[in-house]
Amino acid sequence: MYLNYRPKNIIYRLWFSLERHIKSLLFDCSSCGQCILRTTALTCPMRCPKQLRNGPCGGSMDAKCEVFRDQPCYWALIIKRQKRLGYFRKKMDYNQPAVDWSLWGTSAWINLAGKKVNTDGHAQSECPDVNARQGTPDTVSPSPSPESRVPSPKE
Repeated sequence: MYLNYRPKNIIYRLWFSLERHIKSLLFDCSSCGQCILRTTALTCPMRCPKQLRNGPCGGSMDAKCEVFRDQPCYWALIIKRQKRLGYFRKKMDYNQPAVDWSLWGTSAWINLAGKKVNTDGHAQSECPDVNARQGTPDTVSPSPSPESRVPSPKE
């Protein structure tokens, strides 16, 4: 897992500790930093061993996890709870974006207040600039044309 460790002040650590304990007891939270409990019928989908946020993997059978057969499939729990709560059915019609791993291990409440995530738990960070990385097509020199090629000694 990507662990985003930066020294935090005492108020942040106390707040995050409080949040982590409350959400762990109530929802079995994994502290991903971009909570989508309100869209997944108050069940944390990040507890899935594959950490899927858009639905079951397809390998689960009889509401049991594909990876750990003795555990329930978290998405089966979400769908079961969804049937009882109509509001969540509407929320699950939308795909969840990929997890922003830079927020892992941070406070979702503080991220929400700081506008790092929106109210549906979607990260608001911009995608990294692909052209800024080394070796992208914009920075790699073009391959030589056949006319400018130096012949090999065997030719």
